[in-house]
Amino acid sequence: MMQRDTSFLNWPFFDDHHRQLSAHLEQWCEAHLPVDHTDIDQACINLVQMLGSGGWLKHSAIDPELTTAQALDVRSLCLIRETLARHDALADFAFAMQGLGTGAISLFGTAEQQQWLHKTRAGEALAGFALTEPQSGSDVANIELSATFDGDSYVLNGEKKWISNGGIADLYCVFARTGEAAGAKGLSAFLVPADSAGLSVVERLHTIAPHPLAKLSFNDVTVHTSQLLGKAGDGFKVAMSVLDIFRSSVGAAALGMARRALHEALERSQNRHLFGAPLNDLQMVQGHLADMATQIDAAALLVYRAAWTKDQGVSRVSKEAAMAKLYATEMAQQVIDQAVQIHGAEGVRSGSTVESLYREIRALRIYEGATDVQKIIIAKQLQAGAQA
Repeated sequence: MMQRDTSFLNWPFFDDHHRQLSAHLEQWCEAHLPVDHTDIDQACINLVQMLGSGGWLKHSAIDPELTTAQALDVRSLCLIRETLARHDALADFAFAMQGLGTGAISLFGTAEQQQWLHKTRAGEALAGFALTEPQSGSDVANIELSATFDGDSYVLNGEKKWISNGGIADLYCVFARTGEAAGAKGLSAFLVPADSAGLSVVERLHTIAPHPLAKLSFNDVTVHTSQLLGKAGDGFKVAMSVLDIFRSSVGAAALGMARRALHEALERSQNRHLFGAPLNDLQMVQGHLADMATQIDAAALLVYRAAWTKDQGVSRVSKEAAMAKLYATEMAQQVIDQAVQIHGAEGVRSGSTVESLYREIRALRIYEGATDVQKIIIAKQLQAGAQA
C-alpha cells in the first residue's frame, strides 16, 4: 500500500502533540478499522465502545473531573475526524456524534450535567443532537417543538427529524421553544435521557449512506429545570456555539474522504494499464491527479485555519468555519467523483472503496448547514465586517 502524505502536519497550525496524536491514531485505525457495516446500529455502538476504550473520545468532550477552565481542542477534533473518515466513514460518524451530542454539556453544562461525560468519553453512553425538525433544519429560529413551563419543570411536545444516533442514543441535547421572545430568542436547550417517559422513536430514516437516523416524538415529556443547558432563552446561543466548534470538523471529515479517494486513484492509475502503459502515463490523468491534490491542500488550509483560529481563543469563527465546511465538502465531492472516473466500471461497483466514498460524501454537503446556508453565513459576516 502506498505511503500516505503527512507533510501537512508540518504546517505551523500544529504543535508536536498534534503530530503525535495523528501518528498514534493512524496506528490504531490500521489495527481496528474498517468494521463490518452489516448491522449499522450495532456497528455504531461497537465503534463508540472501541473509540472509548482506545481513549479517542476523551477529545470529544471536556474532562468533568477537572475544575480548571477547559476548551475543546478543535485541531485535535479535526485531525481525528480526518483520520477516521479516511479509514471508515462510520467511525468518523460515531466519533462526531459523541462530540456534537455532548458539545452543549461541555460548553454550558452544570457540574451535575457534566457527569454524563464520564460515560460518553468512555464509550459507555451514546449522545444525540436533536435540533432539526420536519419544518426546520438550517432555519433554527423556526423550531416548533414546545417546552411549556410547569412549576419546577418543562413539558416538551413536538417532533424532531433526521436525528443522528436516533434510536440508539442514551441522551439527547434537545432544542425547544420556551417562548421568552419571538424567533431565535425564545429557544432553550435541554439534556433529555432517551428513556424519558413520552419520548419515542416513530420512524427510522434510511439514506444512501446508512447511518442511525430517526424521527423522534415528544409527547408530554417532562424535564426538570435542572436539565436546562445554559439559561432559558439561550438555546440559539447554545446551538450556534456548538456548531461553531464542530462545523470545521465536518470539513475535516470531507478532507479525510478526499485524501482516501486520491490515494485510491493514485494506486489505480499506477496499477491499471491502458494502451500498453500505466494509466498515469496519460497526461490527462496526470492533470486530474494534480487538480485533486491541489484542491485537497486548499481545503486543508481552510479547515485547519478555522480550527487554529478557534483554538487561539477567538469567541466565534462563523465565517472561517463556514468557508472550511463549504469548500472542503464541495471539493471532496469533486475529488471523489474524479476518483470514480479514474476507476472506470470498478468505480461504480457496489462495495468498492470509491463507490462507498461517493455515497458517504453526499450527506456532508447537507448536514450542519447545507452549502447554500454556508454561503449565506459567509456573506452576512462580510456585510457585518464592512459596516463595522
